[in-house]
Amino acid sequence: MSAFGACRMLRAVAGRGWRPRSSKPAPSAHAKRPGAGFSFELTDEQKEFQATARKFAVEEVIPVAAQYDKTGEYPLPLIKRAWELGLMNSHIPESCGGLGLGTFESCLITEELAYGCTGVQTAIEGNSLGEMPVIIAGNEQQQKKYLGRMIEEPLMCAYCVTEPGAGSDVAGIKTKAEKKGDEYVINGQKMWITNGGKANWYFLLARTDPDPKAPAGKAFTGFIVEANSPGIQVGRKEMNMGQRCSDTRGIVFEDVRVPKENVLLGEGAGFKIAMGAFDKTRPPVAAGAVGLAKRALDEATKYALERKTFGKPIVEHQAVSFMLAEMAMKVELARMAYQRAAWEVDAGRRNTYYASIAKAFAGDIANQVATDAVQIFGGNGFNTEYPVEKLMRDAKIYQIYEGTAQIQRMIIAREHIGKYKA
Repeated sequence: MSAFGACRMLRAVAGRGWRPRSSKPAPSAHAKRPGAGFSFELTDEQKEFQATARKFAVEEVIPVAAQYDKTGEYPLPLIKRAWELGLMNSHIPESCGGLGLGTFESCLITEELAYGCTGVQTAIEGNSLGEMPVIIAGNEQQQKKYLGRMIEEPLMCAYCVTEPGAGSDVAGIKTKAEKKGDEYVINGQKMWITNGGKANWYFLLARTDPDPKAPAGKAFTGFIVEANSPGIQVGRKEMNMGQRCSDTRGIVFEDVRVPKENVLLGEGAGFKIAMGAFDKTRPPVAAGAVGLAKRALDEATKYALERKTFGKPIVEHQAVSFMLAEMAMKVELARMAYQRAAWEVDAGRRNTYYASIAKAFAGDIANQVATDAVQIFGGNGFNTEYPVEKLMRDAKIYQIYEGTAQIQRMIIAREHIGKYKA
C-alpha cells in the first residue's frame, strides 16, 4: 500500500469526524466541542491511530528489535512498513499530500512506536525533526518540493545542526555559508546527525554573518540541502550505547553549493527556525520516552508475576510491588506532561515551557523506570537474553538529544522566572 493509500485508509476509518490540519495550528479537539470542558478521553480517530501504531509495534517491531540492536543494521523494512501504514510523516500538511495530523496525534503514534523499539522510533522521528523547519518556515514551493517527496516514497531527511564543538550551545556553531551570486557556498562539519547517512535532504543551520559578535537571532541562516550535493562527505556510522539501529553520523560540507531558493525565510532567520522546531518536536521525543518506560513497566510486571522467591511470586513482596507502583505513577505523569505540551501546540499557543517540562521529566522517568525494571529482573536483567537491559541502554539518550536534561531546566527556569518579572 502506498502512503497515499494509507492516508485514504486512515481518513476512511476516522469517518466524518476526522479533519486534516494545514501547516498552521488548528483549534484543539476540545475547541470543536464547545462546553465539553476538560477531557482525558481520546476521540475515535485518535484511538484508531494509536491502535494502528500499537499493532505494528507489537506484531512487527518487537519480534526483530533485539536482532537490530545486535547488528546495528538500519531497520529499512520496518521504516518502509511504517510509511505504508501512514505512521511516518503524519504531520506533513494536507496541501503536500500528508495527513496533516496535530502534534497530539503524532505523539500518540510515537509512544506506541517507542514501545516496540526506540531505535526504530528515533529513525522515524528523525524525519519529524528534519521536516519541521520546512513545515513552519518553508514557502509553498519549498514545502511541495521537499515535503511532497516524503509522501511519494519512503525517504528520510535529517536535522543538521549539532557540531563537534557545539551541541547544546547552538549559537556556537562554526559551519559557514558565503553568498556567491545566486548560490551559497557552505563549509563546515556536523556531528551526531540522526539519519545522517540515510537522508535524502538536510535542514542545515550555518553562519552567514561573519561578525563573531553578531547576535544568534541574526547570525545564522537555515538551508535545505540535497544530500547528494557535490562536496558532502558522510562519516562512519557511530556505534552508540543504545538505539543502535538508528543511523547517527558526522557530515562534512566542503564547498557545497546551495541555490538561494533553498533558504528558509531569509538570511538571519535560521536560529529562530531551528529553535522553533524544538517546540513542536520535543513533545514527541517525550512521548517516545514514555513509550520506553511503559514497555519497561510491562516487562517488569509480567516477570514479577512469574518469578518466585521464598515460595511466592515476587510481585507479592511489598518491596517489589511498591517499586511497580512508583514506576506506574511515573509513567502516567510523564504521559500527561507530553500530552499537555502537545495540546498547547495544537491549540495554537507557544508551548516552550510545557515542551521542556515534558522532555526533561519523561527523559528522566524513562531512565528511572528502565533501571528499576532491570532491578526487578535481578541477574536476568543484566543479561542480553532479556529485554530490559536494552531498554536501560536505549533510555539514556532521552536525557541528551534534542536538548539535554540540564538545558531543559535552564529553559524551564527562564520561562518560570520570566512570569514573575513581567
